[in-house]
Amino acid sequence: MACGLDNKTGTALFRPATDAYAYAPEAVEALRAGKVIAVPTDTLYGFACDACSLEAVNRIYEIKGRKHTSPLAICVGDVSDICRFAVTDHLPHGLLDSLLPGPVTVVLSRGDSSVLERSLNPGFDSIGVRVPDSNFIRVIARGSGTALALTSANLSGQPSSVCIRDFENLWEHCAFVYDGGVLPSGRAGSTVVDLATPHKYKILRPGSAKEETIAILEKHSLVESTAQ
Repeated sequence: MACGLDNKTGTALFRPATDAYAYAPEAVEALRAGKVIAVPTDTLYGFACDACSLEAVNRIYEIKGRKHTSPLAICVGDVSDICRFAVTDHLPHGLLDSLLPGPVTVVLSRGDSSVLERSLNPGFDSIGVRVPDSNFIRVIARGSGTALALTSANLSGQPSSVCIRDFENLWEHCAFVYDGGVLPSGRAGSTVVDLATPHKYKILRPGSAKEETIAILEKHSLVESTAQ
């Protein structure tokens, strides 16, 4: 159910997160202009921007009050896009397609061939990648032709948002706020798993799909890393 908002409040324009194809063009235009949008995912509401725009990425850090030492994940439209931004050659065939789309963030090495700007997460050799099980944000990501930086729509250290009212104090910083109603995740974000090391996995955050994720990883013969 939607939160019942006026179409425009402050500087943010509100849209229903229903017809992705109707709203994707304006969202993509905003992203290309270096702006931030708020979107529902399959877990929580998130702030998204063009991952290759240093100005936009910095804006997200400012909105959230987040330290630049905390890296941002990226979102892409399809599993097949991941290899443009991270190293996937070492992964068992079919693993990523079994995990994604879904409430999982896979952490992979960026490698030398990544098209990501080095200004994103400087000092980090790995990148967290999401393909949410949410058609709305995936259509926007496809339309952008690049990766979106994606992070939860809240002030750092505050509870995550399952309804746009939860981050009402931050609406003014967004070009668009896309309302998908109340999300059923119970404020649990994605499960974050490090897959950068061949044949190994490490759960970095349990999130909302830990058990299912581990079952898929072990089905593909990966073993849990004991490295600290």
